[in-house]
Amino acid sequence: MDDNKILTLANAERIPMSDNCKMTFEVENLDNASPATVSRCGIIYVSAPDLGWEPLLETWSLDRASKKEVCANDEKDWMSSLVTKYMIKTNLEIALQKGYLYMMPAPMIIKVTQFLTLLTACLLPHTQKGEPVDKKCFELYFVYCLAWAFAGLFEIDDRMRFHREILEKCNAPLP
Repeated sequence: MDDNKILTLANAERIPMSDNCKMTFEVENLDNASPATVSRCGIIYVSAPDLGWEPLLETWSLDRASKKEVCANDEKDWMSSLVTKYMIKTNLEIALQKGYLYMMPAPMIIKVTQFLTLLTACLLPHTQKGEPVDKKCFELYFVYCLAWAFAGLFEIDDRMRFHREILEKCNAPLP
C-alpha cells in the first residue's frame, strides 16, 4: 500500500482504499516484502517462545469473568487446575513435538486458540441459559476440546497414541 492508500496486488491490480478503511496484516515473515513496504509498516515482532500460550489461557478466563459469561463461579480455578493436570504436568507441548505425525503442522498458539474456541462453544449453551456446570462436566468438556484441538490434525494411529500416552496417563474421564 502506498501513501495514497492504494493497495497494489501481486498481479498489478490496484485497489483504492477509503479514508475510514484500516488494514492489519499478520504475516509469518517478510521475505517477499519490499523495503518500501517494510518502511511503511508499524511492525511488532514477538517470537512464540517469548510470549508462549499461557497468557492466552489467562486472558480467556479473565475475559469470561469480566463479561460474566462463566458457567460456574469456580471456572477460573478449574481451568487453571486442568491446564496444570493435562498440559503442564504432561509436558504436552514437548510431547507433541516428538514422534507424532501431523497431517498439517500448526504452531502451539494455534492449537491453544482452537482449544479455547471449542471450549467456549461447548460451554455456550450453559452460559446462555444460565445453567451452572459442575466440575466433572467442565472436565469432560475440557478433555473433549483438548483431544480435538491438539490431536485432531494427527493421523489415526497417532490419535490413538495420544489417547493412550496423554489422556489415559492423566486418568482423564473418557467415554
